[in-house]
Formats: sequence, C-alpha cells, structure tokens
Amino acid sequence: MTYHLPAGKALGGPYVVDVTPEKAGWGYSSLRVLELPPGGTHTFDTGESEWIVLPLSGGCTVSAADDFGHDTFELTGRDGVFSAVSDFAYVPRDARTTVSSAGGGRFALTGARCTRRLPARYGPASSVPVELRGTGNCSRQVNNFGAASVFECDRLIAVEVITPGGNWSSFPPHKHDEHRPGEESVLEEVYYFEFADHDGVPGLGYQRVSPSGQGRNTDVLAEVRGGDVVLIPDGWHGPSMAVPGHHMYYLNVMAGPEPERAWLICDHPDHAWVRSTWPDQPVDPRLPLYTAPEKS
Repeated sequence: MTYHLPAGKALGGPYVVDVTPEKAGWGYSSLRVLELPPGGTHTFDTGESEWIVLPLSGGCTVSAADDFGHDTFELTGRDGVFSAVSDFAYVPRDARTTVSSAGGGRFALTGARCTRRLPARYGPASSVPVELRGTGNCSRQVNNFGAASVFECDRLIAVEVITPGGNWSSFPPHKHDEHRPGEESVLEEVYYFEFADHDGVPGLGYQRVSPSGQGRNTDVLAEVRGGDVVLIPDGWHGPSMAVPGHHMYYLNVMAGPEPERAWLICDHPDHAWVRSTWPDQPVDPRLPLYTAPEKS
C-alpha cells in the first residue's frame, strides 16, 4: 500500500483528489477535491457517507435533496487557504448533492461513512473557532470547522492546520490507533497539503509517520508539495515540517469505528516532554494568519 500520494496520483473521475475507503483500504474516511471552472457544476450521490463541502478557493452553491426535502446553501468561500476562514455546508448520507460555482474554484469534500442521517446545515465562517496550538517553533493555527466539540456529525471530524514557514506541527508525534476508553480513539486520517509560494516559487515540507506496533505499522517519510496526500491508517504521525519561507496548510479528515465521536490521542513517550516547554515560550508572532469574522 502506498501512503504518500503525490499530486496527480489520487485522481478519480472528476476529482483531482479522490480518496475513498475502498482505495485507502480502510472503513470510514474519504476526501475529494473538486475543481470547477467558472459556471461549473458537479452532482454526486452522498451514498452511505456524510460530507462537509469546504471551499479551498472561490465560492459555490451547495444543494442537497433527499426524501426529507431540499436544502440550498450559498457559500462565500475565500480567495485561498492562507487568506481567510471559510464557511461550509454539511450534507447528509443518502442525498443527491450539487456543487456549482459562478466564479469557479476548488472545493474539498470531506466525508465519512456513517449510520445516522443528520440534517443538511450551513456552517458560517464566524462560527469556526481559530485555535493557536503550541508555542515557539511548534506554533501552528488550527481552524476547527469540523472538530468533534464544535460541529455535529455522526462520525466525521475535520480541521485545517496552518504551520508558518520553518515551524513544526503535529508535534510531539501522536497516534489514535487503539481503543482505550477516555484516553485514545481509533481514527483513520487523511492529510491534504497546500503551500504558500514565495516570489513565485512553490513551497514544500516533510511528513513523518512512524510505526506504533498497531495495524499496518505504517512507515512514511515524505517530501510533500501542494496537492499531495498522506494516508494514516495507524502509527505515530508527526512532525509535519514547513520549510523556511513557505507557510504550510493541511486539511485533516478523520473517522473511525468508535461509538463516541472524539479526537483522543496519545503522545509519543519519547517526545511528550515537549509540551511542558510551551508555557515558557511565546506563540509565533506571525500567528494567527487570520481570525474568523465576527458574528453579524
């Protein structure tokens, strides 16, 4: 199994990224990235998965229809992942969904197989908590649009992480591949990367996943660039390293078999001490890159 999928290697149908449970060889998590030209439209069936439609660049209209009714949401979106928090739309399983964009853009479809049908909903950008996690060169920004404690889904958990150039995130390395009630939950995870250019030069970074002794004993050390995907069925993941001069973005999509939807992690015992140093250092002054807009 290949766990690092460089840009263009995860193509599927109309999607520039198409990670399904079948392709990943696991049970729950999905990620699609859809590119639409101005005036473009795409329709898909949600099937047995719930989905959040998240603009990466541009805005769109999201419509979902099923036996319970029809809902339409106008998403303002954003210029790009380094410019603003985005609004989003949740669409339930067993629905016919259409994404259309007058101006064109790129849209992430984050999905998870689920059992409950929840109502379609709009998520305003103003409701997204922007968290600053870590300090010093471990400082990063987390946009918790689909975090377990923030937005209701059946199984899906999704967040965005922005790491300033030269910093490390997903550190200390952590894992969530064992069922330990109250301490650790089993979650499959997708990382999708983008980078800020510098004077027209594309950025890059590095991603480490090391074996934990569980599952497949996933082992990855990858140079990652814009559009790349890393699959994490198990293992210690981190650090995610942004090279100096280029901010790194990644979208995390998680889901798993746990009865409780929760992000419970275990830090690597060799590196857990790093957290104790954070109170003695300031947060990187480059953060936050932006904050959520005020509620109207």
